[in-house]
Amino acid sequence: MIFSMTGYATATQDTPYGSLNLELRSVNNRYLDIQFRLPDDLRKQESAMREVLSTQLNRGKIECRLNFSPATQTENNQQLDNVLLEKLLQFERMIKTLHPTAQSLTVADILKWSGMLGNDNLPSDELGAMSMALLQTALEDLKASRVREGNKLKSVLLERIEQMRQLLTTASPRIPALIAAFEEKLRTRIEEILGNQEDERIRQEITLFAGKIDVDEELSRLQTHLDEVERILNKGGSVGKQLDFMMQELNREANTIGSKSVDLEISRISMELKVLIEQMREQVQNIE
Repeated sequence: MIFSMTGYATATQDTPYGSLNLELRSVNNRYLDIQFRLPDDLRKQESAMREVLSTQLNRGKIECRLNFSPATQTENNQQLDNVLLEKLLQFERMIKTLHPTAQSLTVADILKWSGMLGNDNLPSDELGAMSMALLQTALEDLKASRVREGNKLKSVLLERIEQMRQLLTTASPRIPALIAAFEEKLRTRIEEILGNQEDERIRQEITLFAGKIDVDEELSRLQTHLDEVERILNKGGSVGKQLDFMMQELNREANTIGSKSVDLEISRISMELKVLIEQMREQVQNIE
């Protein structure tokens, strides 16, 4: 299978304490880059979540967002922890004594303080285990969506390969006739300048210049590269970097054909090849 780096998945679970919602978003990236947005009470799950994601994904920028919405009765039961509040204010006064310019606590700072609203009563371990199960559910959906997108990318690439092969089939038979016509034209011009003397020199010059316009070798290498790209696609797995390298090789040969061409049709074919290669390269950037 071919895996796209683009995907999205979400999973939700209702608990006696509230609702957990986890979202996974994935876009293309050169390496694996995982970013988390977790509630403070579940922040300690980040390390375990990172390990799960890094063992099952190879490339892509992954955003993992976990939200927890407390149940209504939980919110209503929240009370300010007066003991903790008094300790916090004592610490603030001590700090102010030592550092008078220190910034004062705001109401928002106090309310966000861990345990200030009785959040410690929430079973964080139980919610953490539920979050890990939720992550695995969402991850399976994400991988499935990346496979579906990968299959589409594979179809597009195989279609472009077939179009390129048709262009090569059109170009290859023209090469011998083009070389022969070029040789005859060059022979005529040289003989006009040198007359009928130095036949060996004329032959050498013709052979030298004819070799400079012969693109048969480049066409053969292009065909070989296309076979390799198709083999990689059919092999599947994490092949994005391999395909990216092959796009560079394809483009190199297409550029050489264009620079050596002395025929309008071959120049046109070279241009169409480069357009198709660029289209393939853009799609390859999304493959894991």
